[in-house]
Amino acid sequence: MAKNGIVVIGATFVDIKGYPSEVYVQNGRNAGSVVEVHGGVCRNVAEDIANVELKPTFVSIVDNSGTSTDVINKLNRHKINTSYIRRVEGGLGTWLAIFSNEGDVIASISRRPDLSEISNILKEQGDEIISNADSVVVEIDMDASILKQIFELAEKYQKKVCAVVSNMSIAMQRRDLLKRTAVIVCNDQEAGMLFSDDYCCKTPEELMPILDKQVKSAKYPRMVVTMGAKGAVYASMDGEPGYCPSIPAGVVDTTGAGDAFFSGVAIGLTYGKTLGEACQIGTRLANSVILSMDNVCPRFMPAEFDIRVER
Repeated sequence: MAKNGIVVIGATFVDIKGYPSEVYVQNGRNAGSVVEVHGGVCRNVAEDIANVELKPTFVSIVDNSGTSTDVINKLNRHKINTSYIRRVEGGLGTWLAIFSNEGDVIASISRRPDLSEISNILKEQGDEIISNADSVVVEIDMDASILKQIFELAEKYQKKVCAVVSNMSIAMQRRDLLKRTAVIVCNDQEAGMLFSDDYCCKTPEELMPILDKQVKSAKYPRMVVTMGAKGAVYASMDGEPGYCPSIPAGVVDTTGAGDAFFSGVAIGLTYGKTLGEACQIGTRLANSVILSMDNVCPRFMPAEFDIRVER
């Protein structure tokens, strides 16, 4: 049976984004542009992995609309295995966001899809999906019963599980599962929520020893905290903490950069890199997403990261 590559399990969204053409005025009427793009953290991650010429598998839910057909067709063009995506009523989520002139989200509303059908997919085809995976990526804030299925299958077949955070307030309820992940990736605000502290004004040098102590105390195998333009800090149960600087770039839209960073970390850890090396891959992928808004960044190839993948 063919390998499934990195198996990504999570929701699919359509993102509706508004960009002001002039200086944004809060509570005012702002002229600008509105675009609709395919989104969702795990859908983004699957596409980012495919963009370095790897061939991931995406397990997800969409609805019966033409938009969902477009989503699947685009994934197929990226050579993503979509054979485990199912169509159900209410299966496609929607994210509405307004951006500042600096490219940051200043307001958003999200309608999450019903992911219960993923449980049925795992019951019926979970063994073939996970046994042939190189590793597994999950949104750690998914329904707890679905996550339990995923972790049990991953442990049965000895596959790494990389956890990406979409909603830390929900993820905090999964602390037992966080201890069973290969890596947790979140931003400094989310890390502060997890550890009941405030890291937003910390420098990387200040955060490194704090994160190292917290990770070892909580018994999380590996954790990476992104800090925007300041880069990323990482720590692990069995190693020294470290810092990965960012790559300067002009910003149009920072959404998707965090997902790309996570994708690089997951790729690196899946295919034998150290945590520091994986963060470097993530930094380059995040930078490519930011620059791609101006169509100036080429697609990266696995050889650039010295990744060896047998197919």
